[in-house]
Amino acid sequence: MKSTVALIALLVLSILLSSGFYTVSETEQAIITQFGMPVGEPVKDAGLHWKTPFIQTVNRIEKRVLEWDGESTPMTTKNKVFVMVDVFARWEIVDPLVFFRQLTDENRAISRLNGIIGSETRIVIARHDFIEAVRTTKDRKVVRDGPAPVEGAAVSTAEARIGVLPAINQGRSELEAEIFANAAPKVKELGIKILDVRLKRIDYDASVSQSIYQRMITERQQIAERYRSEGAGEAAKINGERERDLATIESEAYRKVQELEGGADAKATEIYAKAYNQTPEAAELFEFKQTMEAYKKVITDDTTMIFTTDSELFRYLKSSSQQPKAGPGGTVEFTPLHKLPTLMEVGR
Repeated sequence: MKSTVALIALLVLSILLSSGFYTVSETEQAIITQFGMPVGEPVKDAGLHWKTPFIQTVNRIEKRVLEWDGESTPMTTKNKVFVMVDVFARWEIVDPLVFFRQLTDENRAISRLNGIIGSETRIVIARHDFIEAVRTTKDRKVVRDGPAPVEGAAVSTAEARIGVLPAINQGRSELEAEIFANAAPKVKELGIKILDVRLKRIDYDASVSQSIYQRMITERQQIAERYRSEGAGEAAKINGERERDLATIESEAYRKVQELEGGADAKATEIYAKAYNQTPEAAELFEFKQTMEAYKKVITDDTTMIFTTDSELFRYLKSSSQQPKAGPGGTVEFTPLHKLPTLMEVGR
């Protein structure tokens, strides 16, 4: 009988001890509740702990850094661009007692973060232009595609606007910092601390994507057309310089040829003069020969020439067997060369 009672007492004691002792790991903290109400301080130290059996309950709360990943949400920027914004954040529970009283569990915490961070993101995006959320920093040196305009050249307003990006005053990093600064005080009241907020993805809304792409294509085409026109102008300039250089070379070559031919003719004349000036007969032969050469060049089948009777060019024809007839005014009509006597006959 005594052994049975002792066994029952030992069994009851083991049950009490097993329901009274509990462990807390390094990755969690605990809130002890009694009839649903928190009692005592939160248990943050890892190890074995004691609670009142059956009456008190252990509520375990995560101690590690947690993830919040919001859904992609449509928003409107300051310059009326509809975009889809996807935000994520990292947070942790720093005051488990406040957290338990306000939210109880992580699911409710995620729901509250959706409202707080999502609302602050929407407000910040609406205060800034689209380019502010796209660029990581506000540092940008290149603002225009293509070569810089020539100094002093006139540039139209439309051309100057092609490829030009608006100025950036803050940048994406400062927008993220602004969202973080606005949301952090609000979640602190829930026993939560936000560690970081980042814009994961920003994209055009499907309703405006096609028009945006078409505008980008149009701007690229305008830039390409400007390049082509500048190339055509440069090609025309090069061709003009080539034609000018070619004309200069040809004129210089022609001048050189004329100088060489003139020098050769002068040399030949000098040689002829020395050869035919040795005797009067040689000089007369040279004069006769030059006159005959002039006849060949001047007189053709369809040539009609009128000479006076005292013409120097006509004097070798006066002794020809076929005398020309004098016309009115003391002029004569000349017969074509092929109808005249041979040179040898004229020479006689």
